[in-house]
Amino acid sequence: MKYKIYFFAAFILLFIQACDQQESITISGSTTVLPIISRAAEVFNESESNFNIIVNAGGSGVGINQLGEGKIDIGMTSRDLKKEEIKSYPEVEFNTISIGKDAVVPVVSSEIYNAGLTTLSLNQIAKIYNGEIGNWKELGGPDKEILCIDKEQSRGTRHVFMKIVMGDKEAETPGADLVMGSNNEEQTAIVQSDAAIGMLSNAWLSEDVKGLNIKLDNGTVISPNLQAISNGKFPITRDLFILTNGTPKGNVKAFIDFLLSPEGQEIVEKSGYVRIK
Repeated sequence: MKYKIYFFAAFILLFIQACDQQESITISGSTTVLPIISRAAEVFNESESNFNIIVNAGGSGVGINQLGEGKIDIGMTSRDLKKEEIKSYPEVEFNTISIGKDAVVPVVSSEIYNAGLTTLSLNQIAKIYNGEIGNWKELGGPDKEILCIDKEQSRGTRHVFMKIVMGDKEAETPGADLVMGSNNEEQTAIVQSDAAIGMLSNAWLSEDVKGLNIKLDNGTVISPNLQAISNGKFPITRDLFILTNGTPKGNVKAFIDFLLSPEGQEIVEKSGYVRIK
């Protein structure tokens, strides 16, 4: 009987040691990039049982800062790094790797879109965020006050949107009624309203959250579809990035190689974005 006890104890010890030996990759940052990385981690873990990939969100700024502080192995960002962010971490060699392409789309509640307001110019959108236009009837829509939704200053989606629409990635928005964080939070707020406008990644459009066409200065109207994003015709496009400190090695490199492989790029596409390969 005691041999069985010794054998069981030895088995438990080996199991604990195996768990201790399992290596972890920690990732955090952009909620736009999050669906890609979460699904890729799930698929990757099915074939690499010795990996434990932990993925959290928080926004692009969080991913950049946590990588700079050495708290994570990979950061996710949907915008370029700011000069001050790079200067804040002089010991860190930020290595930026593009894994896909996306568009930031001006979005409205389905009630506004279905009422016939499907297209706006960048100037008209800017006037809403500046507080110069406050009712949809001023733009040919229904007689409803506009609920203007902005994002937190550190969010990559905001940086890209404001740079193109307002001419300044850190522009003030006196016309904004709400400031939201993640794509999920903003999507929910727009769904719950019947008169909202906001900014979302193309992958977050739905039956209740409609992406607006953009009318360019020359009169051309561009729709937020994958082809227009891929060929760069949609005016608010961006790359989606992951960040490492220096050249990736070991397990981190293996996971990044998977993201850039045909299987990984298929996950990018299935997540609603445009593959880079």
